[in-house]
Amino acid sequence: METVILAVVIALVVVGAISGLVVGGLRRRRAQPPTPTDRAGSAPPAEPQVGEDAEAPRDPERRTVEEVGLPEAPVATAPPGEADEAAAAALAPPLETPEPAAGRMVRLRSRLSRSQNTLGKGLLTLLSREHLDEDTWEEIEETLLTADVGVAPTQELVERLRARVRVLGTRTPAELRALLREELLTLIGTDLDRTLHTESPLDQPAVLMVVGVNGTGKTTTTGKIARVLVADGRSVVLGAADTFRAAAADQLQTWGERVGARTVRGPEAGDPASVAFDAVKEGIAEGADVVLIDTAGRLHTKTGLMDELGKVKRVVEKHGPLDEVILVLDATTGQNGLVQARVFAEVVDITGIALTKLDGTAKGGIVVAVQRELGVPVKLIGLGEGPDDLAPFEPEAFVDALIGD
Repeated sequence: METVILAVVIALVVVGAISGLVVGGLRRRRAQPPTPTDRAGSAPPAEPQVGEDAEAPRDPERRTVEEVGLPEAPVATAPPGEADEAAAAALAPPLETPEPAAGRMVRLRSRLSRSQNTLGKGLLTLLSREHLDEDTWEEIEETLLTADVGVAPTQELVERLRARVRVLGTRTPAELRALLREELLTLIGTDLDRTLHTESPLDQPAVLMVVGVNGTGKTTTTGKIARVLVADGRSVVLGAADTFRAAAADQLQTWGERVGARTVRGPEAGDPASVAFDAVKEGIAEGADVVLIDTAGRLHTKTGLMDELGKVKRVVEKHGPLDEVILVLDATTGQNGLVQARVFAEVVDITGIALTKLDGTAKGGIVVAVQRELGVPVKLIGLGEGPDDLAPFEPEAFVDALIGD
């Protein structure tokens, strides 16, 4: 009996062990993910296991204390807005220091050599003749007309010279030079106000508007006027109201950047009056000394464009009266420039004239003619292509350059 019981117990233990092995195997099979197969049903090659084609481990490279560098200090980064300003400042051209405006006329007097040969030396040569007959006086008159002095001023000058030479009697070179100098100064005028009005009677910037025909160098002259003002210690805001010529605003902005003057501009082919208005507004907001407005080069034969120039003036005057309207004239155009001057004067009330390219012409007498035509003074003359070759007009230095030492 005991033997039977023992056999039953052993049988149960064996069955339990076998059952445990079977259950464990099934569990392991269920836990193991299925092996992916390709379309043909074959399993992909097994991944390489650790140890296959592995190199023998190497000891890590060791460094001394001296060879270990210290961590670099974190670089401070500026906020996005300040970073953009810093980048723009780095790309901006360095500021230039314009030459002092005072005395430029003396420095540039040699540029008047062509007018000197025609007006100054030509007249002195004729006046030095032993006998001043009618033919000589006609030559003197012709010399003055060739230099674009104008008919009426020429007749006045010849009459005064004839009277004074008759009284003078003997004529030494020094006496003739002094006589001619005095009469030319009288003709040009030494009592005219030739200063640029850069102080407004109101508590706001002075407003200067530059006008002129295409091709006279108007935008370039505007940039050079800005340099004259900066050289005199004025802060300037430029208004690029020439919106019809594609490169005008870029050109003016380049001139301004050289001396630190900001340029207010609008869209290409936009409203010039709106740009001029905004420029004055910005000048008031910034507390600038002067707002300098460049206008489009108008053909004086196109009435509509001239009317628009009048509109620019009226819109600007909503802020206050204009302090200066500078007309830019090309000295090489001679009497044709007077026709332009008359039309512009009717539209915008010219207060001063800037004569450009005076170094390249023998027609220095245009200074006299244009002043007589408009009744306003020549305030600036261009004597070269350099940035500081625009000089405040000084009658004494001009006449001295014409007649020589």
